[in-house]
Amino acid sequence: MQLSTKANNLLGEAVQKHPERLAGFATLPTIEPELAAQELERTVNEFGFKGAIINGHTLGDYLDHPKFEILFEKAEQLNVPIYLHPAIPPDNVIDTYYKGNFSSDVAMQFASAGWGWHIETAIHLIRIVLSGTFDKYPDLKIVTGHNGEGVLYALQRLDTLIPPQLSHLKKKVSDYLKENIYYSISGYTYAPPFMQMYEQVGADHILYFSDYPYVSMKDTLDFVDQLDISEEDKDKILYKNAQQLFNL
Repeated sequence: MQLSTKANNLLGEAVQKHPERLAGFATLPTIEPELAAQELERTVNEFGFKGAIINGHTLGDYLDHPKFEILFEKAEQLNVPIYLHPAIPPDNVIDTYYKGNFSSDVAMQFASAGWGWHIETAIHLIRIVLSGTFDKYPDLKIVTGHNGEGVLYALQRLDTLIPPQLSHLKKKVSDYLKENIYYSISGYTYAPPFMQMYEQVGADHILYFSDYPYVSMKDTLDFVDQLDISEEDKDKILYKNAQQLFNL
């Protein structure tokens, strides 16, 4: 808690000095969900933070665990989103799936940015949906990156094989993924997966993120400018959706 408070205070001071240029996401002590909810409320009220960022599982616990409901309830109450950032899979998953007949350097890249943490985040999103989180907190908003971390490829499959009759959810899995989740580009400057995302969730749920410094902001901006979509939708992706979602 002390470390997250210190980090948030440093960021909060920068935001207060340059409010016309900067806004912040809170760092939360998710190992203690009640304290995390309190810290989210403090940073939103004290510094005007626009949400929080959570880096995947917490020591193997995923956000579908009931103990995190207090955090989701607070985020909905404050009307701020949570950004679910990728995390490296648990060690036992890495050992089983990502270590093979190749070097340890290749294995770690395979388990992280090369593949594993995207699939990890997609699974995490589906777990949150299947837990009924969005039935309990229908106005909760979650942001994810990298064109949806691969989850959008499986929308029809999820609806067919995990229908409401099985899941006991109020809606289809795809409904929650289209209504409660926002998808950032995060430096994925490749048109085919973008167009799949665009066709499935629409421009209103897509955000321009560059993934700087790993991908240039200019390259990502040029990518959006060159897309074969309307200028109105480009404006939504580049700034209008962010203005609405983050209350800018």
